[in-house]
Amino acid sequence: MMITFREKSIIELIVRTAGKHTVHSLATYINVSARTIQRDLKSVEKTLKQFDLDLKRTSNEGLFIDGKNEQIYRLIQNLTNSQPTDETPEERKLNLLIILLHEGPSFKTRVLASQLGVSAATLSAYLDDLTEWLGKFSITLTRKRGVGVELDGAEANKRHALANYFLVYFYEEIVEQLYLLQQGKKLEEPVLGYFSPRYLAEIDELVNRKINNEQTRLADSDYIGLVIHICLTVQRNETHFMLEQVVDTIEDTTSEFELMERLCNELNNSLSASLNASDAHFLSVVLRGSKVQGVDWGYYDSVLLGKLIKNVIGEVSVNLHVDLSDDFSLYQGLLAHMGPSIFRLNQNLELFNPLTDEIKRKYPVLFMAVAKSLEKVFRDIDFPADEIAFIVLHFGSALLMNEEKVQINAVVICPTGIGTSKMLASRIRKEIVEINSVKILSINDFQSARFDDYDLIISTIRLPLTDVEYIMVSPLLSDKDIGYIENYLQNNLETITRKKRYLIPENQRENLVPKNKPSVQNLLQEIKDVQTSMDALLNNLRVYRKRQAVNHWEMLKEMVEQAEANHLVTSTPAVLHQLQEREKKGGLGIPNTLMGLFHCRDESIQELIFQVAHLDTLCTVEGMDGQTMQINNLLLMLAPSTMSDREQEILSMISTSLIESDKSMMIFSSSNEKMIRQKLEDLFLDYLQNNLIKG
Repeated sequence: MMITFREKSIIELIVRTAGKHTVHSLATYINVSARTIQRDLKSVEKTLKQFDLDLKRTSNEGLFIDGKNEQIYRLIQNLTNSQPTDETPEERKLNLLIILLHEGPSFKTRVLASQLGVSAATLSAYLDDLTEWLGKFSITLTRKRGVGVELDGAEANKRHALANYFLVYFYEEIVEQLYLLQQGKKLEEPVLGYFSPRYLAEIDELVNRKINNEQTRLADSDYIGLVIHICLTVQRNETHFMLEQVVDTIEDTTSEFELMERLCNELNNSLSASLNASDAHFLSVVLRGSKVQGVDWGYYDSVLLGKLIKNVIGEVSVNLHVDLSDDFSLYQGLLAHMGPSIFRLNQNLELFNPLTDEIKRKYPVLFMAVAKSLEKVFRDIDFPADEIAFIVLHFGSALLMNEEKVQINAVVICPTGIGTSKMLASRIRKEIVEINSVKILSINDFQSARFDDYDLIISTIRLPLTDVEYIMVSPLLSDKDIGYIENYLQNNLETITRKKRYLIPENQRENLVPKNKPSVQNLLQEIKDVQTSMDALLNNLRVYRKRQAVNHWEMLKEMVEQAEANHLVTSTPAVLHQLQEREKKGGLGIPNTLMGLFHCRDESIQELIFQVAHLDTLCTVEGMDGQTMQINNLLLMLAPSTMSDREQEILSMISTSLIESDKSMMIFSSSNEKMIRQKLEDLFLDYLQNNLIKG
């Protein structure tokens, strides 16, 4: 029996106290993270399968081993006689992956098995797992008789595959080693058998100094991911595995590219590395796909994405019969999360979520609602299950969920109601986690049954029904049948949840809401922030008309200079520089309109400013969709470098209202100051009624 000390400890603890230990209690007892326990449980389940045993959970998440007593006794006997090894299957597969990526191009299986110290059968199983993993990154692993194992794929994909394997399976170990390095501890051995401690320490310090500054801060997992990608890039270059030459692209003019280019130059000097423009481009893609934390990240920035996210929130609200449309915290969190995520999806960078299975099991109805809404709103993007699970967590937080209260009930109709029907019902419960209960009816019983009591009717035979919708499946429930059932549930979600209480009842909700109410001082400050923001925006509103302009920058310069003359801005050059830097990051033209939203934040800006300029001639700019377009309406939105949550909320409300309807687009592009002012006043009044007066 191949088992680690930790896996053996987990099994022994669960056997001794069946149903008492949870993932978190095991993590506390063994002194590791919950995520590490989750990973080990997958290996534990495979071990239990060898003894015809299953790992299951009680309603309170307590873990227990299910199976015959004699099999449990056999397991304990084998555990007593086994000699655990410190190397987990994931560690052996990591070693195998490193060998495949660094000692290619082909390998004899006998030599590989010997290097890893495993049998040919175990090696074959590892290669199966790695074939699936590498396939996600467009890398092909083939096994040919007489040739051995071969790996084929682009160097960039190989780097992504190896970096993500480290991050998914060894995240805690990397964090721990980085912490030790930050404390000045000298590590003699390579970290995880691969990374140079000196390189990791140097890169960690440099990324922290250059990127994690006061203005921007990467989410923890993305920070670690960037450090790993950079270190891996340095070491791959050292062993002469170079990236394919990248032809100059628009990506190479972005601030991310310029930042990574400077960082690469520093590493070339400090580590005698050989990083080039292709490496800087590769790393800038990683950086652009990272989530930025901090209250000042551009929540009013993405007009198009903001509208789509509002549509997703609206769709989920309809499907669950819960109104989340005014939850700005949910909107804000999704906007910060989904911008980088969509970029990564478009770059074919795989997203991984170790909690996906648990989230689907705990919140199956919400998962279906989110998946359906994303599919409807983002028609050109295919969201994988891992990404949907991340988004589900945002909605779960907004719904204050403890557990889902929706119960989906199914009925299975078979000729006799015995035999294969019981097997079918069992398979349905096992394969389709969304279904809570399955009742079995014979063909004789179904005529008197009340089908309104069931959300789903499944039959193995054709039924003489014309007014009741049902799904006909094979008694063995094929994969195609499972697909039919899941599609039916997703397409009829709104009907299923209409009569059910999705949220926890109001009288139980108090126990879940934090008791610490906002202080009177904080509430008064929020009211003051709202009043000051709205006053500033209305007082500073101005509409310019200019017959001719060389380009849009001439008009923007004139607007900022006038703002400085009105003591709203202290440095025109500083504001124009920030506007130019923002335009480098991505187009500001609003597609399918003649408008461009130019915006930035800077210390020299004293108050919130929203102004409009109408040109008689068209200017060419890059649109938010990356396409060249023409505009003659410049919308200028300026804000101080430090803003409260309420101020951000109000700016976000204005930016998303620009394209909320044809009427709204007509008003903002009208150059009619009276109409634009009235539109702002309507927005503010609606905001006050929904967020302060009501709430």
